Amino acid sequence: MSDRMVDTLGGETALRSLVEDFYDFIEVLPEGENLRKLHLRGHGLAHVREEQFNFLSGFLGGRRYYMEKHGHMDLRRMHTHVPISVQDAEDWLTCMDRALEKNGMAGPEVDRLRATFRKICMMLVNDLKEWGVPGDMAAPADKSPRKH
Repeated sequence: MSDRMVDTLGGETALRSLVEDFYDFIEVLPEGENLRKLHLRGHGLAHVREEQFNFLSGFLGGRRYYMEKHGHMDLRRMHTHVPISVQDAEDWLTCMDRALEKNGMAGPEVDRLRATFRKICMMLVNDLKEWGVPGDMAAPADKSPRKH
């Protein structure tokens, strides 16, 4: 990936279109159902549309809006409270693939971007079963003696 992948994609205008289409797909595709629910438990889809653009701009070598606003660009920190399954990661990737295709973004650099997105998505998969609750604490086992 080039230092200025944002330029390869067509600049901020093209990135904004990509992000809008990505979230449009999340709103209408079956693969977006759980992603919609996760975002609605947070700040909502309008908020995340803006924050995704802000993050991707800096991530892709453009202006670091997210860093300017939040002081970091740590994806794990951003998602530490969000239960993310392998299926959620795959669904995110499906929606992003559709948005990339819709925007005519293709070629070797975009293929490398897709591979980078895949690595990141899989890195964010965690064992949270509930919002912010580790899997081993989500449904504590009943430790009381059982009567037979």
